[in-house]
Amino acid sequence: MIVIVFGVSAAGKTTIGKLLAEELGWRFSEADDFHPVANIEKMHSGHPLTDEDRWPWLERLLEQITRSLAAKENVVLACSGLKRAYRERLRVSDDVKFVFLRGDYALIERQLRRRRGHFMNPALLQSQFADLGEPEPDEDAITIELGWTPEELVEEIKAKLGLV
Repeated sequence: MIVIVFGVSAAGKTTIGKLLAEELGWRFSEADDFHPVANIEKMHSGHPLTDEDRWPWLERLLEQITRSLAAKENVVLACSGLKRAYRERLRVSDDVKFVFLRGDYALIERQLRRRRGHFMNPALLQSQFADLGEPEPDEDAITIELGWTPEELVEEIKAKLGLV
């Protein structure tokens, strides 16, 4: 199974994803590691990515997801997955599950200001929210409301995915 933890920058995708993977004994993967250097530099300089920037990145993620599924490897992937079209591209199997970390702008901004050592320019948070298409009911995504501890959020994710 591939569990894709998604949401805007600073929602806690990496923190929650790593903890979830650790508790399940699964591999953790960070989608940011699949970005070309040009995308990282663009975001670091405060310029939002376009769809044209993101499609090659999504294709690299898709290749990894496909390999992991073929190897029957369980993976938690932290990935922004802001738009429905991106999520649809990555949902290549019923074994790909999406977990949306939802938080309001004020909460996410506080989390972003506490974060250190990340390439994402804080000025891009507004563009992340502008691009975000929250999952529709027909997407079969799990929505997790932020505001609890990472441990509590992971327990909720495991319960909703039937992984307890």
